[in-house]
Formats: sequence, C-alpha cells, structure tokens
Amino acid sequence: MPGNRNVLYLIIGVLAVAVGVLGYNLYQAKKQPEGVQINVGPDGLKIQSK
Repeated sequence: MPGNRNVLYLIIGVLAVAVGVLGYNLYQAKKQPEGVQINVGPDGLKIQSK
C-alpha cells in the first residue's frame, strides 16, 4: 500500500504544478498592454493595433 500512496502524491504534485504553470501563462497573456505598438526594423515602420 505505501507504493500506491506515493504514486498518488506524485500525481497530485504533478497536477498542482501543471495548474500553476497554466495559471501563470494565462496571467502573462492577459498582462500584455493594450493600445498601439510601433516597430521600426529592417522592413520599415510597422504600426499594429492590439
């Protein structure tokens, strides 16, 4: 029985880490500023609306 309990703890730990990573990625995606982005590069001037 102790082996099964260790596997259960491992699965719960992996799921908790996965939820944390997904939550952090969602937070970073929503944190991006809104508005206008202006890029100057080798292709010239680019203006993008966000």
